[in-house]
Amino acid sequence: MADGLKVYSRIWLKKDGHNYLGYGRVELLRLIKEHGSISRASKIMRMSYKAAWDDLNQIKELEGKPLIESSNGGKGGGGTILTQEGEKAIEVFTELDELKEEILEFFNHAKDLQELSQQIKLFRQELLEFLEKAPKK
Repeated sequence: MADGLKVYSRIWLKKDGHNYLGYGRVELLRLIKEHGSISRASKIMRMSYKAAWDDLNQIKELEGKPLIESSNGGKGGGGTILTQEGEKAIEVFTELDELKEEILEFFNHAKDLQELSQQIKLFRQELLEFLEKAPKK
C-alpha cells in the first residue's frame, strides 16, 4: 500500500528584508562548532572560504553581534568558536525547523488532494481558534 501524499517545505529567516538564517548558514555554524575552523567547514560544504566568510559577515551585520570568534594561528594554531549568539542561532533555527516538521506531519499520508484539502481546512480552523484564545501582544 502506498504511503499517500507527503508535504515538504524549507524555511529561512529574513531580517530587514535580507536573508538571515537558512539551512546552509546553520549547517556552516554547526560545522564551525564541530571542527573549530571556518576553512574546514567551508571545504566540507564545498563552498569557498570567502563565501563562508561573507555569509558570516552578513549575519553579523544583520544581528549586530558576532556569531563566531576567531583567534589567529600561532604555536597552538588558530581556531574559531561560536559565541552565545551563534549557539542561539542554531538552537532557534532547529526549534523552528522541528516545529515545522511536526506541523507538516499532520498533513502527511493523505490519500489524495481532496483529503489533504480537508486536513488543511481542519488545521486552519483549529489554528484560528487557538489564536483567538492566545494572549494578545
